[in-house]
Amino acid sequence: MFRRILIANRGEVAARIIKTCRSMGIETVAVYSKSDADLSYLQNADFQVEIGGVRSYLDMDAILHAAKSHQCAAIHPGWGFLSENPTFAARTEALGITFVGPSSYSMRLMSDKAQARRTMKALGLSPIPGHDQPILSVSDALSVAQQIGYPVLLKAIAGGGGRGMRKVFAPEELASAFQEASAEARSAFGNGDMYMEHLIQGGRHIEFQVLADGISAKVLGARECSIQRRHQKLLEETPSAVVLPAQVEELSAVIERVCVALKYRGAGTIEMLRDISGKIYFMEMNTRLQVEHTVTEETWGIDLVEQQLRIAANQPLNLSTEPSGHSIQCRINAEDVDNGFRPVPGKITKLRWPTMNGVRIDTHLSEGDKVSPHYDSMIAKVIVWAPTRAEAIAKMDDVLAQTIIEGVPTTIAVHRKILAKKTFIDGQYDTRFLETGVLQ
Repeated sequence: MFRRILIANRGEVAARIIKTCRSMGIETVAVYSKSDADLSYLQNADFQVEIGGVRSYLDMDAILHAAKSHQCAAIHPGWGFLSENPTFAARTEALGITFVGPSSYSMRLMSDKAQARRTMKALGLSPIPGHDQPILSVSDALSVAQQIGYPVLLKAIAGGGGRGMRKVFAPEELASAFQEASAEARSAFGNGDMYMEHLIQGGRHIEFQVLADGISAKVLGARECSIQRRHQKLLEETPSAVVLPAQVEELSAVIERVCVALKYRGAGTIEMLRDISGKIYFMEMNTRLQVEHTVTEETWGIDLVEQQLRIAANQPLNLSTEPSGHSIQCRINAEDVDNGFRPVPGKITKLRWPTMNGVRIDTHLSEGDKVSPHYDSMIAKVIVWAPTRAEAIAKMDDVLAQTIIEGVPTTIAVHRKILAKKTFIDGQYDTRFLETGVLQ
């Protein structure tokens, strides 16, 4: 196992990885920007290295220099920032430092969303009906949309997080939507190429968690991630209330075969969309851990960061656990809900989390810390486990009711409204849940 690793990330992500490394006896080097210098979680790392300004978590040179100068055997990228950057993975390996994640080849294959669709289709995993080649102009887009049939969804080939994505319901909307999405993608990802899918309305966002060691692969169930705001997830749970165990088992077997065929190594997430008929289609693969990996950990009783590190250290995949119960995660953000969920940075003057069995709080913040104006507004992830879904819903509401956060506004009230809605309680919701004004 590694003696020392560098964590190329910040905040809750870095704090989460530090916790696992400490339990495994691995020393950690935490990098931080000038604006993050006062955050208390940094003291839990064995070494702290300032790497620059606000955008320094994307500075490959600074991060690699810190890893080399501190004699790190590996770099864990977490999720976000450089975690799915194949160039960073390749540069890390070129220095003789292990990248805790898949190969740069796997990353490149899956980062091109159109190529990923073609690859998965060839290996037996059906993508959403659409066009698998890059669309480079408005005229091409019009032609493809006519073939697919409206409504359609324009998506950035190099995209993610809802950026470079537009819904189009009629031909007269396509030109402006294409130009806007392409410009947004070019700004966010350096690539304005688009592809197109048929827009599935009333769909449900289903994810399959994968672990693989290049020889064998294991899928750890399916997560339901349909409670979203502008393609950003707010609440996740596992198992899904609507995907039948037999369907999970069938798709898991296909996904495991795909990962073995690709010689995939590390953790990954297959994101899929379930239509109203119950058919589930491939959307994309994220070659990293997801923010919502915690609910999988709670139901399977494993540490996915530990598994990542073991695979990276060339240990074979060896999982014998089976899932039990139900887990829900709520992302608590510092946001003004009544003002379009506008992020509100500031100092947390009071912070109290309830302590009870089956409750987990993942956060990098302590009382007196500040929510930064420069990064995402997440305060914490609240995760609960219970034997049944109904008990998990009740427990989550109880935890949120007892939580005290002062100094910044939070999304706690929104989460409690979601938990109380009959459509959520009955499991009869989809990705349009918040768009329909159900919380008004």
